Order: sequence, then structure tokens, then C-alpha cells
Amino acid sequence: MAAEICVVGAMYYASGKLGLMHELVAGQVTPLWPASGIALAGLFFLGPRVWPGIALGAFLISISLTTSMPAVLVITGGDALAPLCSYALLRRAGFRTRMNRLRDALALVFLGAFTGMLISATVGTGTLHLAHALPAVGFWPTWWVWWTGDAMGVLVVAPVLFALRSAHRPKNASASRWAEGSLLVAATIGIGLIQTSQAPLLFLAFPLLSWAAFRFQRAGAAPCALAVTTFAILAATRRSGPFAGHSLLTNMVVLQAYNGTAALTALLLAAAITERNQTQEKIEQACRRLAEMAARIAPDIGDLPVLPGDGRGDRGENGGPTRPS
Repeated sequence: MAAEICVVGAMYYASGKLGLMHELVAGQVTPLWPASGIALAGLFFLGPRVWPGIALGAFLISISLTTSMPAVLVITGGDALAPLCSYALLRRAGFRTRMNRLRDALALVFLGAFTGMLISATVGTGTLHLAHALPAVGFWPTWWVWWTGDAMGVLVVAPVLFALRSAHRPKNASASRWAEGSLLVAATIGIGLIQTSQAPLLFLAFPLLSWAAFRFQRAGAAPCALAVTTFAILAATRRSGPFAGHSLLTNMVVLQAYNGTAALTALLLAAAITERNQTQEKIEQACRRLAEMAARIAPDIGDLPVLPGDGRGDRGENGGPTRPS
């Protein structure tokens, strides 16, 4: 148990530091906080007993950014409580990490991301405000980026970890299937490079996300969503493409709106396609069982009785019914 707590703490700390490398607002606010997704996945994989690891990782990050111990402790509490709240809400809603139902995707979006992460954003921003350490953009823009950044960690990082846990080598996958997967990876990288260029072509990611969701469901949609949002964050931090020539507040709003839309498109579409495929498979299985039952019953019935006037009586020479003599 101690080893699991340490592993979760180390992963939380490392992912948090990685997220802070691309901060839009100076301090502890980043448009993508991968640590929230790692914390939520850790709670589902290992159970609530690993919460000290989440608190430890959050404490180490906070203490490296500010010297005010009361502020560090309060922010740490908010960062640890938020994924625990999301975990409790998702468990109560019957969430499955396989995310093979549309209700699972909706629960992750509205309960795990949007609702649970309100705690960390409100506690963290409020603490910075009381400590007079709030960035120059003000309270509400900082709160907005903090909340959406934590929510994006849940929406794009947790699904990838859920998919990796159940990942396996496809059985009987054809060469064309492997070729299509390789093409999807290449297209994702290519569109990502376009996103970070001077051309304002962020919308090219949505056909890619649709392709990944339709053809590969969660296994393709989750990594693609993570990739396109990461490239968008790189473009925003470099002030390139659609983020060039705008104020910081405008870029913050545009970036988080884009990332949220991309993540929602990928998750909901992949879940809907998976649920449809499962329903179709169940219908096909039911049809096969009915056919097998009919085949077993038919020999016991024998020849079916012929009803009067059904055209199945004695046939004449030209195929028509014969008249009784």
C-alpha cells in the first residue's frame, strides 16, 4: 500500500510539473492539469486508500511555487479533495472505466470533470486571492482557467489511462486495419503541426476526432483528443495561429472552449458508437440463437399441415391446382 501511495504521488507531481511548463497564467494556473486525470484514474484503479499520494504530490507542487505554508496546505487540500469528490460522484452514478456506454461519458464530463473540479478551482483561486498572490488578470479569469484546466485533465488524460489499462493486441486484425491505425497516427501528428503553425486551422482536428471515434472508438478517440488539445496549448503559449494578436484573456477563453469542445466530441461520439455496436452485436446474437432453436425444433415437428386454399395442394400438369374428380 505504501508503494502504491508513493507511485501515485510521484506520478501526480511529475504530471503537475509537466502541465506547469505550458502555463498561460503565471503561477499555479495551466490550461491542462494532467495530474487531475492521473489522480482520478489512480482512485479507480487502486481505491480511495491512495488519497495520501494525491495529497503528497499536490503538496510538493504547491510548496515549490509559494512559500506561504497556510496557502500551501489549503491549496493541497482542495487539489486532493476534488478528485475524491469526482470519484464519489462517478461511483454513485455507476460509472464504468470501460466507458462503453453513453451514460459513462456523460457522467465523466458533467460529474467527474465539471462538478468535481469546481472544488480545486474555487479553493485554489480563493486562496491566492486572500494571499494577495493572484495573477494580474484577476479572480474570475484565473478561476476559469484553473477550473477548465483541471477539468481538461479529467477529460483527456483519465480516458487514455482507462483505455491503456484494458488495452490488448487486436485479434485477427487485418493488414488494412493496421494501415488505417498508422494513417490515423500520422494524420494526428500532421494536423498537430498545422495547429502550431501560423495558419488558423484548429477546426481540422474535428474530422480527425470523428474518424478516430467511428473507426476505433475509445482506443482511438481518447489519445487523439489528448494530442490535439496538447498541440492547441502549444499554439496558445507560442501565440501562433488563431492565438496570435489577441489579449491573454481572449486566448484563455478561446483555448479552453476549443479544448472542451474537442474532448466532448471525442468522448461522446466514441461512447455512442461503442454502445451502438454493442446493441447491434446483441441483436445478431439473439438472431443466431433463434435460428439455432428453430433448427433444433424443425425435425421434431415434421411436415407442416397444409391449410385449405394456401396453394400447396396437388399441382396439375402446368403447375396449377387440380380440380377434384
